[in-house]
Amino acid sequence: MNKNTDNLIETGGSCRNISPGGGAVMQAFRLSGRQLVLLTDRGEISLEFVGRDNIYVHYRLNGQKQLPGYLLAEQDLLDCELTSLAPRVSDRNAELVFSCDNSSVIIQKQPVRLVFVYRGKTLLEEEAGYFESVFGASNPLIPSPAASAEKSPGFRFKLKPEEKLFAGGQRVLGMDRRGHKLALYNQTHFGYEDRVEQMNFGLPGLMSSGKYILMFDNSARGELDLAASEQDVLQFHACGGRSAYLVSLADNYPALCERYTLATGRQPLPPVWAFGNIASRFGYRSEAQGREVVAEYRRQQMPLDAIIFDLFWFGADVQGHMGNLDWDRDTFATGEQMVADFAELGINTILISEPYVLTSCDNWQPGAAAHAFARDKDGEPVTFDFFFGNGSLVDVFSEAGQNWFWPFYQKQLDWGIAGFWGDLGEPEAHPGHACHMISAANQIAVADEVHNVYGHQWARLLYQGLSQNNKDRRPFIMMRSGFAGSQRYGMLPWTGDVGRTWGSLKAQVELSLQMGLLGLAYTHSDLGGFIETDHFDVELYVRWLQYGAFQPVYRPHAHDSVVPEPVFHGEQVAEKVKAALSWRYRLLPYNYTLAYENHSRGMPFMRPVFFAAVDEVKFADSCLSDDYLLDTKAYFWGPSLLVMPVTAPGVSGLDYCLPEGNWFDYFSDTLYTGGSQTIPVNEQQIPVLVRGGAIIPHAPDMQNTREYSGDELFIHYWFDAAVNQSGFQLYQDDGLSLGYQQGQYRLLDFNAGISENRILFSVELSAGAPLTQDKALTLVIHNAGDIRRVCLGEKILNCHYQEASGQLSVEFVFDGSPLVLTLERQL
Repeated sequence: MNKNTDNLIETGGSCRNISPGGGAVMQAFRLSGRQLVLLTDRGEISLEFVGRDNIYVHYRLNGQKQLPGYLLAEQDLLDCELTSLAPRVSDRNAELVFSCDNSSVIIQKQPVRLVFVYRGKTLLEEEAGYFESVFGASNPLIPSPAASAEKSPGFRFKLKPEEKLFAGGQRVLGMDRRGHKLALYNQTHFGYEDRVEQMNFGLPGLMSSGKYILMFDNSARGELDLAASEQDVLQFHACGGRSAYLVSLADNYPALCERYTLATGRQPLPPVWAFGNIASRFGYRSEAQGREVVAEYRRQQMPLDAIIFDLFWFGADVQGHMGNLDWDRDTFATGEQMVADFAELGINTILISEPYVLTSCDNWQPGAAAHAFARDKDGEPVTFDFFFGNGSLVDVFSEAGQNWFWPFYQKQLDWGIAGFWGDLGEPEAHPGHACHMISAANQIAVADEVHNVYGHQWARLLYQGLSQNNKDRRPFIMMRSGFAGSQRYGMLPWTGDVGRTWGSLKAQVELSLQMGLLGLAYTHSDLGGFIETDHFDVELYVRWLQYGAFQPVYRPHAHDSVVPEPVFHGEQVAEKVKAALSWRYRLLPYNYTLAYENHSRGMPFMRPVFFAAVDEVKFADSCLSDDYLLDTKAYFWGPSLLVMPVTAPGVSGLDYCLPEGNWFDYFSDTLYTGGSQTIPVNEQQIPVLVRGGAIIPHAPDMQNTREYSGDELFIHYWFDAAVNQSGFQLYQDDGLSLGYQQGQYRLLDFNAGISENRILFSVELSAGAPLTQDKALTLVIHNAGDIRRVCLGEKILNCHYQEASGQLSVEFVFDGSPLVLTLERQL
């Protein structure tokens, strides 16, 4: 909802006479557990294995201020992995080699320079490595307080000519960001469309096509230069912060995501209702209006799992009320009862909040007295004018600020609120002279030094408050801004105040793919576009909501000049959206399993085509161009579905080069083979293709996820004679509690193997708790024309064959004991 663009400030840097390692010469070293410390003539440099194939490097040279790190997961989350690591050091006169399993760091001693090797192959190496200079010296637009005080840190690395760089988080520049200079200063970009250089969520690092991730653990205003200024040189520079970085190494992209998220933290599972339809608008201006919206969804029998209340819940106007953090009783007279009434219907309530308290609000004086706000150099609370009024910013870094802020959220939980929505957390207005007390490190930092980690720290406050005071509640924490590693606090990022244009829709795929590669897999958009408009483009709206069925969070949201809820746009629109929602709800077993893969392995939901171009799928030579692999016309939704959003008006077909093998239309079962194809497009759905041999569990239709138990499932199998073995491991738990963290879940394996004239389809409980109730399963076989009967042991099962669709279905019961169905084929 930003209306303020005053914070748009470019960044830049200058450096002269750079020498490797800041000119540091190694004099001695010591190995202590997983950490190697280099003692140099300029201070210490530490290297530590913080997980398999993850190396954390920290230059602590003399005279350089060091702020805390925010990138790595807390120690207790890493301990299970770290106990098995046994690094070793070998001294080779002019260099050291620090190794563990498949990874090594070669350390040049004079001057210090680091080279990172995986399975004997150099993947990354410092060019000059660490350097110091005055940040912004070459750019008069950067009056940074930190820069004026002292020299600031930077790093330089070599790039191979062929490397592609997926970098910087939320930006719309194309998938390969090489050749760009990226400002690292989180800020909103109101009404953006198909090109954006700087947004709400900048990440200070990258994933390389060379199969490494390099992420700088620095929270300060900075810049990431991806060979824009110098050929084959990557440079990071900041106005302060911490002179440290993490390197993750692997053989392929999935393994790289797994390594990186092991070090930076895995996303906890959200409640299962987070995968349902969420009603949201800027905004519901009264309790009566919120009730009317829910009633209309129910009247039209359109699925709904949650409703979000924007800032009108605590004030009648956009301006003048921020910081009230209590129901406006003139318009929400019985807000608590409304929440309880919605809960009875299986509908969860989420409230927005911002980290600002206006001086006109009753909460400002108590907050100032409690030292809860960012302060100036004299210790007085900083006040400033911005779009919403005159106010102060909560200091989420200080113990005083945290202790004052959290009780407002606990009160909301006591009302029955199911989740939090944090807005303006860049922070949108952040005066440069504001100081933050970092209580955990007993340090004071100016705004620029911690600006990029403010939203991250705010999410941490909410996550830890939930963990400590509400021990069996899963986090639902939407945030517009954060930092690398924010996923471990349950953050669900969205892509800000997007325009309502076709270009804006097209940009969403790139934004989510980029964030997912670097750990923030729940990144999603305001479906339909946000900004105020007098014109409602029906086709654009429907296409956006159809795409939304295959993004992590389904949440139409917009300014109320044209309301975002599909129930208010007529029968034709409602029917198309209802169909899209039916796909999403039926796919809940599949989608929830993707959430488990993200939690347990760091896998993104949305995966670029090149992500699967390792060994999962093969591509025809004609498809293996950079333009194809880096294009965002299509993406994988999990391992089995290839999604092609419609991002232009009047489209009747999409030209695409499919990976090798057989692909089936998810809706019609039309068969396509690998290579160049034109996929027909109709108004009812966007193209979604299923990999031949895929097994995808479906749920029955439902009005919200409260109706879902997982005890009745439709197991869809797209039979492909060319795929001899295929399988899917289904994840199940209660969907609400934290019991999964103590092993209260189960994994069911579905496997199909083709042998001569038979298909053996097996079901097995492979891990977790035993079944408490039999499961009623229906196997739905697509492309089943040559299957003549199905047997369970000696018993022939009743089958239903639909000649028009070529689908065969058979019902059976699974009681937890392994079973095998024999599908006999007519060859």
